[in-house]
Amino acid sequence: MSFRFIYCTFGMKVFKSYISCKKKGADTLEEAIIELVNVSKDFDGEGVLKNINLKINKHEFLTLLGPSGCGKTTTLRIIAGFDTPTNGNVLFEGKDIKDIPPYKRRVNTVFQKYALFPHLNVFENIAFGLRIKKLDEEIIKEKVSKMLTLVNLKGFEKRDVDSLSGGQQQRVAIARALVNEPEVLLLDEPLGALDLKLRKDMQLELKRIQQETGITFIYVTHDQEEALTMSDRIVVMNSGKIQQLGTPVDIYNEPENAFVADFIGESNIIDGIMKKDCLVSFLGKDVPCVDVGFSENEPVDVVIRPEDIKLGKVGEGIVDGVVKSVTFKGVHYEMIIESGDFPFMVHSTLKEEIGAEVSISVIPFDIHIMKKVAEDE
Repeated sequence: MSFRFIYCTFGMKVFKSYISCKKKGADTLEEAIIELVNVSKDFDGEGVLKNINLKINKHEFLTLLGPSGCGKTTTLRIIAGFDTPTNGNVLFEGKDIKDIPPYKRRVNTVFQKYALFPHLNVFENIAFGLRIKKLDEEIIKEKVSKMLTLVNLKGFEKRDVDSLSGGQQQRVAIARALVNEPEVLLLDEPLGALDLKLRKDMQLELKRIQQETGITFIYVTHDQEEALTMSDRIVVMNSGKIQQLGTPVDIYNEPENAFVADFIGESNIIDGIMKKDCLVSFLGKDVPCVDVGFSENEPVDVVIRPEDIKLGKVGEGIVDGVVKSVTFKGVHYEMIIESGDFPFMVHSTLKEEIGAEVSISVIPFDIHIMKKVAEDE
């Protein structure tokens, strides 16, 4: 494990930050089961994927996360074999499978629409792939029984699938995919049709199933909370490119650019100027930070999470502002504090009244500095 030390002098005081740097190349220490090498995909001359390079490790739960149209589902379909990349290679345990048809790949897919067979009961839906393989009846019974136990549907063997709840139907679809013992399970927004409570329950169920089976899960979603809850690693995508790859903690606490910071959770993103190492200027104030490696007077994005802001009396903090709105969110209040022309979002368990004048404070460690990225990059 490597560490970086940052020493910044603020007036007569020295700010010392000791940070554990998690390895961004952790995939090099694990055995990759799938690797995308310089993969691009064009539709009607438009680039949907742009030179994607990604290693997916054995036994991990990896999530492709991003807004609609970012390329995450196309990436999944290329791995499944439903789409062929315009350029690049798809490696499975080191062998190129780009030209191998889907039914010959050691992967299975679960879609948002479960595509269960309405004329077959639960048992026969799960057994369908095994019957195509013409396995012995006793083996089929054993494998289906094992899957029913795994997805907590023991006793549902003879139930009509149309009589099941959405969550139960999704479990049948997962069992049907897993019973064929794929090495990789691809899941394309399988929880999108469920209500909020059932979706949260199924997030935990999917993680449990993945851990118990040890199968590599590749999961597609646009839901940030879903990705943070289930994933070992997250691939944040936008405009056909990978914006950041890392653990949920790394992605949330150390976003690499303003897009990631804004897409994962809530963020205040402010235009700033990096005066020098450990000193940034925004909203007319020079403010200590812990970031280094920028050019002097370089334009930057200043990112501050709402939960990292503390409110105090006027004149005590970095800037002053006026409370414009207060919304109760259950575990905290969400307040908009207008400072000049910038509306700060603040999350706090302490409520301020609308119209109150307050001061905004944040410690240097919680101020994240991002390089400006051009729109087409």
